[in-house]
Amino acid sequence: MKEYLARLFEQLKNNLNYLEEVEISFNVPQNSVNGDYSTNVAMMLAKKLKRAPREIASEIVENLQIDKNILEKVEIAGAGFINFFFTPSFVAGITKTILEKGESFGRFDTYKGKKANVEFVSANPTGPLTVGHGRNAVLGDTIANLLEWIGYEVDREYYFNNAGRQMRVLGESVKARYLQLLGKEIDFKEEYYQGEYIIDIAKNLFEKHGDKLIDEPAEGIFKDEAEKEIFENIKNTLRKINIEFDTFFNEKSLYDSGKIDSVLKIFKEKKLSYEKDGATWLKLTELGQEQDKVIIKSTGEPTYRLPDIAYHSTKFERGYDLMVDIFGSDHMATYPDVLAGIEALGFDKNKVKVIIHQFVTIMENGEIIKMSTRKANFVTLDELIDEVGKDVVRYFFNMRSYSSHMNFDLTLAKKQSDENPVFYLQYAHARISSILRTVKDEGLQSSVENLELLNSESEQNLLKHLHRFPDEVFYAAVNYEPHKIANYLEQLAALFHKFYTECRIIGSEKKLAEARLALIIATQTVLKKGLSILGVSAPERM
Repeated sequence: MKEYLARLFEQLKNNLNYLEEVEISFNVPQNSVNGDYSTNVAMMLAKKLKRAPREIASEIVENLQIDKNILEKVEIAGAGFINFFFTPSFVAGITKTILEKGESFGRFDTYKGKKANVEFVSANPTGPLTVGHGRNAVLGDTIANLLEWIGYEVDREYYFNNAGRQMRVLGESVKARYLQLLGKEIDFKEEYYQGEYIIDIAKNLFEKHGDKLIDEPAEGIFKDEAEKEIFENIKNTLRKINIEFDTFFNEKSLYDSGKIDSVLKIFKEKKLSYEKDGATWLKLTELGQEQDKVIIKSTGEPTYRLPDIAYHSTKFERGYDLMVDIFGSDHMATYPDVLAGIEALGFDKNKVKVIIHQFVTIMENGEIIKMSTRKANFVTLDELIDEVGKDVVRYFFNMRSYSSHMNFDLTLAKKQSDENPVFYLQYAHARISSILRTVKDEGLQSSVENLELLNSESEQNLLKHLHRFPDEVFYAAVNYEPHKIANYLEQLAALFHKFYTECRIIGSEKKLAEARLALIIATQTVLKKGLSILGVSAPERM
């Protein structure tokens, strides 16, 4: 519909050259009485042309060369809106388009030939993934899916650090548990990792090596074995929700390759770093930030900023046109320093898009389940998946804007009813499969020959919603908003269920039944595509 209107106005510019001076947009009115699409172009031109908006709108409408088979009518409303009403037969034509395009419907090649890097999860291997990591994981993977739908070649990347204090404490935690298994009286410090998984790692070491590791340093086999087991657990958890990474990037490689030294050298040459109180500082005030920050402590240990800046420089060097970073809200105050450092190295920081998601609260029966990573009374992502299933986990994390705090309602998530949006969507898909099995037994087949018969209100509303799918995909992708797809699908399912209630297929006149069959196949196609973007399955039976 929108493409037709764009072409119509492009032709109109030959007669009304003042249309060249504005960007013409078409929007779906909130109230359907105002048509299928509307434009405020006349109001935008009023000041420039020094004419009344309705007068300009009238001139535009008079000059439009409309096809009556496509546009039923064009009206001027309010202060000068131009409203377009499409013919029911043209609206119904989307059915044929969807069935003909199949897999390509809703896909774009706009960014074909462009490479994107989506970095997400990036949890250091110190423990199992929590539900907070789960939101990050699902958001990152779904954004990657969306970028692929608009043409990008996407690499999913996991960045981690297996050195530093956190990992030292991990090794010490495992050794302490190991020594306890040997009957040693060990003071298990408050700072140690408290979870059951630490005991499991210690038990595995004991079973393999007996008491031979008593004199081994905590940062040796204890840390290494813990890292290995935890990373394997992380990867297995992510596989359960269908997430696989193309690259695992170790921060240590930045030191081994000399990248850290190279970045420090550039900052020094550009006079953007200086020594003070035994530490090395980055002149962030010269890079648009409020204050300078330490990049190497007086102890010689870098702060997070230095390796993060060096890491991002490798993304540019690897030729990515777009780099998306998914972070929790605890990164809100820190990432601007990294972007400033990237710019100082001569890279275009606008190619980096930082997505900050809010925290997750797990609720059950209206009460909050409290979580603390260090104390290990957190709900792991594994436990959540086992409790409600991968489809529910992925859908629930996708159905709210990442900028909103999320209450994950376990009570709702476990319901097998229309109240649960995942069940509601999957049931719509399964119901269509059931209808198709039934009509096959009746000898009925779909046909696009008589789509003009799809002219009832519920049919037209469903058809118009199907028209919107490509736009929804494109704008969800370029704005990094997976929840828009979830919202779209819930509306689609509601319109289908209404159609199902009001429009019979079996028992209808043959040509109408065949057209309605084509419509529900098109609906099922879009439902399945939308669910696949979110990483949710589309069952044939429920």
